[in-house]
Amino acid sequence: MKKSAFFLVFLITFSCDSIPPEQKMSENSKKIVEKRSENLDWLLGRWQRMNEKEGKETFENWQKVSDSNYSGNGFTLEKTDTVWQEEMQLIQINGEWELNVKSPEEKDFTVFRITELAEYQFTCENHEIEFPNKIKYWRSGDILHALVSTSEMEISFEFEKLE
Repeated sequence: MKKSAFFLVFLITFSCDSIPPEQKMSENSKKIVEKRSENLDWLLGRWQRMNEKEGKETFENWQKVSDSNYSGNGFTLEKTDTVWQEEMQLIQINGEWELNVKSPEEKDFTVFRITELAEYQFTCENHEIEFPNKIKYWRSGDILHALVSTSEMEISFEFEKLE
Protein backbone atom coordinates (compact mmCIF):
# COMPACT_ATOMS: atom_id res chain seq x y z
CA MET A 1 0.00 0.00 0.00
CA LYS A 2 2.85 2.42 0.84
CA LYS A 3 4.39 1.77 -2.59
CA SER A 4 1.05 2.49 -4.29
CA ALA A 5 0.57 5.73 -2.34
CA PHE A 6 4.12 6.85 -3.13
CA PHE A 7 3.63 6.05 -6.81
CA LEU A 8 0.31 7.94 -6.85
CA VAL A 9 1.88 11.04 -5.24
CA PHE A 10 4.80 10.81 -7.67
CA LEU A 11 2.47 10.50 -10.64
CA ILE A 12 0.28 13.44 -9.52
CA THR A 13 3.26 15.66 -8.77
CA PHE A 14 4.88 15.23 -12.17
CA SER A 15 1.73 15.15 -14.25
CA CYS A 16 0.30 18.42 -12.89
CA ASP A 17 2.37 20.65 -15.12
CA SER A 18 -0.40 22.56 -16.88
CA ILE A 19 1.72 23.66 -19.86
CA PRO A 20 2.57 20.94 -22.40
CA PRO A 21 6.27 20.76 -23.42
CA GLU A 22 5.44 21.82 -27.00
CA GLN A 23 3.83 25.02 -25.75
CA LYS A 24 6.74 25.76 -23.40
CA MET A 25 9.16 25.47 -26.30
CA SER A 26 7.13 27.77 -28.51
CA GLU A 27 6.88 30.37 -25.72
CA ASN A 28 10.66 30.29 -25.27
CA SER A 29 11.19 30.57 -29.02
CA LYS A 30 8.76 33.48 -29.12
CA LYS A 31 10.80 35.34 -26.46
CA ILE A 32 13.99 34.89 -28.48
CA VAL A 33 12.33 36.14 -31.67
CA GLU A 34 10.84 39.14 -29.86
CA LYS A 35 14.25 39.98 -28.41
CA ARG A 36 15.90 39.86 -31.84
CA SER A 37 13.23 41.89 -33.63
CA GLU A 38 13.95 45.18 -31.86
CA ASN A 39 11.71 48.02 -32.92
CA LEU A 40 13.58 51.02 -34.36
CA ASP A 41 10.47 53.11 -35.10
CA TRP A 42 11.80 55.85 -32.79
CA LEU A 43 14.00 56.93 -35.73
CA LEU A 44 11.09 57.51 -38.11
CA GLY A 45 10.34 60.95 -39.48
CA ARG A 46 12.02 64.06 -40.81
CA TRP A 47 14.76 65.53 -38.63
CA GLN A 48 16.73 68.79 -38.83
CA ARG A 49 20.13 69.28 -37.21
CA MET A 50 20.07 71.88 -34.44
CA ASN A 51 23.84 72.21 -33.93
CA GLU A 52 24.83 72.89 -37.55
CA LYS A 53 27.30 75.60 -38.56
CA GLU A 54 25.79 78.92 -39.57
CA GLY A 55 24.80 79.05 -43.25
CA LYS A 56 24.18 75.30 -43.50
CA GLU A 57 21.16 73.10 -42.88
CA THR A 58 21.44 69.33 -42.34
CA PHE A 59 18.52 66.89 -42.46
CA GLU A 60 17.90 63.19 -41.92
CA ASN A 61 14.78 61.36 -43.04
CA TRP A 62 13.88 57.83 -41.91
CA GLN A 63 11.14 55.54 -43.24
CA LYS A 64 10.12 52.02 -42.27
CA VAL A 65 10.23 49.61 -45.20
CA SER A 66 9.42 46.52 -43.09
CA ASP A 67 9.99 45.22 -39.54
CA SER A 68 13.55 44.32 -40.56
CA ASN A 69 14.39 47.19 -42.91
CA TYR A 70 14.55 50.96 -42.39
CA SER A 71 15.61 53.41 -45.08
CA GLY A 72 17.21 56.78 -44.43
CA ASN A 73 18.86 59.63 -46.22
CA GLY A 74 20.87 62.54 -44.95
CA PHE A 75 21.88 65.73 -46.70
CA THR A 76 23.32 69.18 -46.04
CA LEU A 77 22.27 72.32 -47.85
CA GLU A 78 24.32 75.49 -48.18
CA LYS A 79 21.89 78.09 -49.46
CA THR A 80 20.08 76.00 -52.07
CA ASP A 81 23.01 73.73 -53.01
CA THR A 82 23.34 70.18 -51.71
CA VAL A 83 26.92 70.00 -50.41
CA TRP A 84 26.75 66.56 -48.79
CA GLN A 85 24.42 63.55 -48.91
CA GLU A 86 24.27 59.87 -48.00
CA GLU A 87 21.87 56.95 -48.20
CA MET A 88 21.38 54.74 -45.14
CA GLN A 89 19.77 51.37 -44.47
CA LEU A 90 19.15 49.62 -41.20
CA ILE A 91 18.73 45.94 -42.05
CA GLN A 92 18.20 42.90 -39.88
CA ILE A 93 19.79 39.74 -41.31
CA ASN A 94 19.56 36.44 -39.41
CA GLY A 95 18.58 38.26 -36.23
CA GLU A 96 21.52 40.70 -36.39
CA TRP A 97 21.17 44.38 -37.28
CA GLU A 98 23.54 46.39 -39.44
CA LEU A 99 23.69 50.00 -40.61
CA ASN A 100 24.70 50.44 -44.26
CA VAL A 101 25.86 53.87 -45.43
CA LYS A 102 26.64 55.07 -48.96
CA SER A 103 27.38 58.44 -50.54
CA PRO A 104 26.58 59.07 -54.24
CA GLU A 105 30.22 58.73 -55.32
CA GLU A 106 30.62 55.33 -53.62
CA LYS A 107 29.84 52.13 -55.51
CA ASP A 108 29.01 49.98 -52.46
CA PHE A 109 27.56 50.51 -49.00
CA THR A 110 29.89 50.64 -46.01
CA VAL A 111 28.61 48.14 -43.44
CA PHE A 112 28.56 48.87 -39.71
CA ARG A 113 27.62 45.96 -37.44
CA ILE A 114 25.35 46.90 -34.56
CA THR A 115 27.22 45.99 -31.38
CA GLU A 116 24.80 47.46 -28.83
CA LEU A 117 21.04 47.65 -29.18
CA ALA A 118 18.65 48.88 -26.49
CA GLU A 119 15.41 50.78 -26.31
CA TYR A 120 15.82 54.13 -28.10
CA GLN A 121 19.52 53.62 -28.92
CA PHE A 122 22.05 51.63 -30.88
CA THR A 123 25.79 51.64 -31.50
CA CYS A 124 27.44 50.20 -34.57
CA GLU A 125 31.08 49.72 -35.52
CA ASN A 126 33.40 49.07 -38.45
CA HIS A 127 37.10 49.10 -37.51
CA GLU A 128 38.24 48.37 -41.06
CA ILE A 129 37.72 51.96 -42.23
CA GLU A 130 39.46 55.20 -41.27
CA PHE A 131 36.46 57.35 -40.31
CA PRO A 132 34.12 56.84 -38.64
CA ASN A 133 34.78 53.58 -36.78
CA LYS A 134 31.77 53.98 -34.53
CA ILE A 135 28.30 55.45 -35.00
CA LYS A 136 25.86 55.84 -32.14
CA TYR A 137 22.21 56.92 -32.37
CA TRP A 138 19.95 57.58 -29.42
CA ARG A 139 16.80 59.46 -28.69
CA SER A 140 16.03 61.45 -25.57
CA GLY A 141 12.56 62.96 -25.60
CA ASP A 142 12.01 64.81 -28.87
CA ILE A 143 15.73 65.04 -29.69
CA LEU A 144 17.57 62.54 -31.90
CA HIS A 145 21.30 62.35 -31.23
CA ALA A 146 24.02 60.87 -33.40
CA LEU A 147 27.71 60.58 -32.68
CA VAL A 148 30.26 59.53 -35.30
CA SER A 149 33.72 58.88 -33.98
CA THR A 150 37.12 57.24 -33.91
CA SER A 151 39.36 56.92 -30.88
CA GLU A 152 40.90 60.33 -31.77
CA MET A 153 37.87 62.46 -32.72
CA GLU A 154 34.09 62.68 -32.70
CA ILE A 155 31.34 64.70 -34.33
CA SER A 156 28.07 65.21 -32.49
CA PHE A 157 24.69 65.70 -34.16
CA GLU A 158 21.47 66.87 -32.48
CA PHE A 159 18.26 66.75 -34.47
CA GLU A 160 14.77 68.05 -33.80
CA LYS A 161 11.77 66.43 -35.44
CA LEU A 162 10.07 68.40 -38.18
CA GLU A 163 6.89 66.30 -38.35
